[in-house]
Parts: sequence; structure tokens; C-alpha cells
Amino acid sequence: MASTFMIAAGVAAAALAGRAILRRAQAGGAAGGGGLFSHFTGAMTGGSEKGFEEPMSRGEAAKILGVSLGADKDMIAKVHRKLMILNHPDRGGSPFLATKVNEAKEVLTGQNKSSNPFR
Repeated sequence: MASTFMIAAGVAAAALAGRAILRRAQAGGAAGGGGLFSHFTGAMTGGSEKGFEEPMSRGEAAKILGVSLGADKDMIAKVHRKLMILNHPDRGGSPFLATKVNEAKEVLTGQNKSSNPFR
């Protein structure tokens, strides 16, 4: 009887914690953090409703990564790594968005060596 109660309490606690995490991820900038998905939603709704530019401009690359145009290579690498950890295709992320994040890093660091396979 006590073990059944403990299992039910554990499931309820896990459900409440999951709900709180999802709300925080979707909430956005109430606390100034911007939420977990703010880099992509900001890039996609930042005045351009037509989709991605071809070829990618430096301004669009900065919006995708959520950095300023004058960001140094260390900052670009740090943000790129964070976004790829969150959205890697091997972990269930979108291959298209991962490609755009990689392309944005290449454009901003001047290493535009690969072409987009989705063109």
C-alpha cells in the first residue's frame, strides 16, 4: 500500500516538473531569458516572413545564432555549440535547422566552404 502511494507521488511529481520545464521553454522573455527556443523563433519572425535568404546574409546568420554582427569567433562558437547540442539530428532535432545553424556559423566566421544540401 505504501509503495503504491510512493509510485503515484513520484509520477505526479515528474508530471509537474515536466509541465514546469515546458512552460519555461515556451514562455519566452518574461524574465529576460528568452526561453529555450528564442533563437529560432526570433530568427524566423524578425521581419522576414518569406523564409531564409539565398545565399545567407551576415545579418540573417546573426539572427539565427542570436548574436550581434560584431560578435567575436569565440562567442559564435559558443552559441553554435549550444544550439547544436539542443537541436542535433542524432538527438531528434531537425536536419534542416541544424544545417542552417552550421551555415550561419560558417558565414559569420568566414568559413563558407560548404554548400547547402537543401537547395
